[in-house]
Parts: sequence; C-alpha cells; structure tokens
Amino acid sequence: MTRPLDLLRAELARRNLDAFLVPHADEWQNEYQPARSARLAFVTGFTGSAGIAVVTRDRAALFVDGRYTLQGAKQSPDFEQRHLVNDPYPSWLSEVLPNGGKVGYDPKLITEQARNALLASLDGSGLELVAVDANPVDAVWPNRPAASTAPAQAQPIEFAGISAADKRAQIATDLASSRADALVVTAPDVVAWLFNLRGGDVTHTPVVMSTAIVRADSTAELFVDPKKLDPELARSLGNAVAVRPEAEFASGLSSLSGRSVMVDPAALSGWVFDRLRDSGARLRIGADPNLLRRARKNDAEIAGTRAAHRRDGCAMVRFLRWLETAEGVDELTTADRLLEFRRAVPGFRDTSFHSISAVGPNSALPHYRSDESTNRKLERGTLYLIDSGGQYEDGTTDITRTISVGEPSQEMRDRFTRVLKGHIALGAARFPVGTTGQQLDALARTHLWAAGLDYDHGTGHGVGSYLSVHEGPQRIAKQSSSVPLEPGMIISNEPGYYAAGRWGIRIANLVRVRPPETVPGGDLPVLSFETLTLAPISRDLIDVALLTRDECDWLDAYHARVYALLADDLDKDERAWLADATAPVR
Repeated sequence: MTRPLDLLRAELARRNLDAFLVPHADEWQNEYQPARSARLAFVTGFTGSAGIAVVTRDRAALFVDGRYTLQGAKQSPDFEQRHLVNDPYPSWLSEVLPNGGKVGYDPKLITEQARNALLASLDGSGLELVAVDANPVDAVWPNRPAASTAPAQAQPIEFAGISAADKRAQIATDLASSRADALVVTAPDVVAWLFNLRGGDVTHTPVVMSTAIVRADSTAELFVDPKKLDPELARSLGNAVAVRPEAEFASGLSSLSGRSVMVDPAALSGWVFDRLRDSGARLRIGADPNLLRRARKNDAEIAGTRAAHRRDGCAMVRFLRWLETAEGVDELTTADRLLEFRRAVPGFRDTSFHSISAVGPNSALPHYRSDESTNRKLERGTLYLIDSGGQYEDGTTDITRTISVGEPSQEMRDRFTRVLKGHIALGAARFPVGTTGQQLDALARTHLWAAGLDYDHGTGHGVGSYLSVHEGPQRIAKQSSSVPLEPGMIISNEPGYYAAGRWGIRIANLVRVRPPETVPGGDLPVLSFETLTLAPISRDLIDVALLTRDECDWLDAYHARVYALLADDLDKDERAWLADATAPVR
C-alpha cells in the first residue's frame, strides 16, 4: 500500500510546491480535533497533542517537544526526528530547500499570530510562503472520516447561570467601548459558552463545531450544521441569532466590509484575517472579550463545579480504595477501572482528557500516554501517578494523585513532601488584587529549588464549566502573564517532580479564586483560593518531619473537609477507608 507520505509528495509536485507544513491543528484551533482533521496523524502516524511535520520532495521531518521525543520516533519512523523548540522548523527549511523554494501551508490551520512569527523567521531565507486554497493532505486521504453529526444540546440556565442573550449583551458593551461593530469567534468552546450550547463533535470537550459573528447591537450569526440543532433548540436561541450553514462563514466575513471588526490574532486563523482584509473590513486588534468573561465563573457555575467535584471525589475514593488491594494490574486496567467508577456517577458525560495512568519510569514523563506497547504493571517499589478528570453536566474536574506501590524509599518521601509543601504554599496563598499567576508560581517551586530541584511544566491552567479542561486566559507558570487572577476563576494547582527513568510525582487540585477580603489587622483586601477537588493525598508518602505546623494544619483541615463532604455519599466500608486515609498526619 502506498504510504501517505508518498501520496502527499506526488500532490506537492502536481501543485509545484517544494514543501508543505502539516501541523497538529484544525480549522478551529481546537485542543482536541475531529477525526477528519487529524492530518498530522494521517501523514506521520504520530498521535501526540503537539507537533508539526514538514514534507519536502525528498525529505520529511517531524518536530515535537521533549514530551513526545520517544513517541515521535516510534510512531513516525519515516520522518527525521527534530526538537520543536531547540531545532525550529523554519531553520530546517532554510537549510534543506534551495533559494526560491515554495513552502505551502493551509492558512486555516495557523493563527495570524503564528503566521506572522513564521514569516519573520523566514525573512531573508529566500523561501516563499504559499497559502493553499485546498489542503493537499485532504486530496490524498482515502476514506477520510466524515464530519460529526452529533446533536447539540442546550446548557440549562441552572448550570450556565446567565442566558445567552445576556452574554451577547455584555459582549456588545465590550464592542461599544472598543468602538467595534462586530466580533469574530471561531473557537468552538467559546461559541459553546457564549450561546449556552454543548455538543459531542470531539472527545473530552463537549463542543459543537461552529463559528460566530457577534455584532454591537447584540445580534449574532451562528455558523453550524443546522441538522445538529433540533427545532426547539434553534427556536430557543431567539430571533436575534441567525443560524446559518457552516459553508456560509466565508460570506459572513465578507459581509463585514467597511465595518470595524474586533479580531484576536492569537485565536483566529490567517484565513479569517485574509478574508476580512479582502472584504475591506477595518481590523481592530484585541483579545476576545469572551475569554475573561467566561473565566470569571458565576454563582451557578461555581455551585455546579462544587457539586461535580463532590461526585467525582466519591469516584476517586472508590478507585483509590480498590487500588490499595488490587493485584496484577497495569496502567491500562487501572485507568479503565477509574473510568468505570466515574461512569457510575450521576451526570457523568465523558473524561475531560485522556487519563495519564503511569507507573515507574513512565510516571517520569509528565504527558505520558499509555498504550499496549508501553503499558507497565504496577510493581512494588515504585510510584504510580494517575492524572485524570471528568466532564459532568454541571462541571469539569481535573485531579492528579501519586500513590506508592509498596514501601516508598526515603528519597521518594522527600521529593513527594517537597511537592506537597509547594502545593500547600500555593493553595494557602493570599495575594493582592492584580496579582498574576506568574507572580505566584515560585510559591509552588521554592521547596524544590532549595534542594536544587524543579519541574519543567506550568503550575496551573484555567478550567471551564462543563467545557475545556484547559481554558485561558489565566495561568500559573514561570512564563510571562499579564492576566491577573480574578474572583471566580478556576485554575489548577499542580506542582511536580520527575526523576528521569525512575518515577514521577505530581499533586493536582483545582482551586477557585475567592473574592477579596480584608485580613484581620490589615488594610489591604486580598484574594485567596478555595480548593474544589476532594480526594485524599497519600499520607504514606509524606515525611512529616519536613512539614511545619501550619502545613500540617492545612493538610489536616483539607482532609477533614474531604471526609465531611464525601462521607454521606459513601457506604460503610468506603467511609471507614476514607476516615483512615484522611486521619491527621500528627
């Protein structure tokens, strides 16, 4: 059978292109892609969540970051393996292509911001970047999966907390203050939030493949397959929302000729920018105002996520109790067992991401994904890490726990306790209004730094309300962030440590930013975190001698709260197990 790589090269020759870019991206810039948009996987066999392939007439390279070095080499043997950061693909292109070489790309699969960066990288290289009207991968993909026909559903007001009409009115206010006539939205999770819709077009994130144009008079056009909206749902959107087929999105952009249009170059594709420029629209560059409004969860969303975490916490308790005595299990069977416990929970809809079920050396890979070829048994003398979450009708969860398989070593206890101390320091933090996640990030790392240790990932990401488990614009990381943490935001608290080739540790809870309060004796209102996740933290991995009295008090109070909120929903044996797992550490 002819390889996809050879088919693509033949198509490039037909189009007179010397190279073509195949990114892990779709037309909506989704984190999780529809099957028909998984072009990188089709061409290379690589199934990781980040990377780009570059195919020339006689060479091909796959560029991935450190998370996927081993996976890329295994899944894509016909491709040179390159590091996405240390060996950027524009430099590689400049080396392997002759002067005047034509590099094709699909403008629908790259944001305007990323395209500008690529153009800057190729400046002076003598290479020509060529936008294609139709993706050549699609032309050579036999039996390409059909588009999803999963129906859309309304997110009830009891969970959404505010009507779609009121949300559009708020966005209209934002547009008026920016002197913009319209806003273009192409991220399905943003469209889902804005119109109080949920769907099943991709795994893990309950979205409907759709785009929208919102106008300053609060009217909107929703571009979606009309068959996904039953008549009642379509009527519920109201007369101010015109539902149009997806294929009419291009004409919808053209209709903005002469209008002032707010556009976010970090979110919208180069194709959208090209269409708007060609139409004569006046572009007003700015962040999509939906992002901050969505990030500030309202009372109904907070109540929903609390309820979802209680039910998810019960599933975790049942799983951890089962795991304690499980024999002969491996990474895949443990992940499947946790899914069984979650599926039995009322309101469960899906996992919020592919569970990271990892033991021993695999747990030292922060974004590991187990399969039949890498699957390991849980053998004594090492650590097991389970990073997982659920999508419930009223909230999204994300939790990581690290469990000792057998008796842990003193080194394991030391590293685990340092991670726990960082987790507690961040969870207990009080900070002034206007503080960003970057300013808090060091709290989670200080005790690791003191021992000459660190971890190479962010400490916290935003989380949606029965939406994306990775939601911006807030984050906690070393990297620069200009977005302050605000009341209502939900964000993860997940420091870790990874002993390469041996084992890894991570503790992750979700937290909510509380409204500002004045501390007794102080005059500066400060924000703080409410921990939402409810599940015991492994006490047998803690070196209590390394904890201060305040840290012990925090952990004991957290465990007491876990027991108080979950006990009534557990049976007698489960309650007894939880009482022991949440007993005071001193």
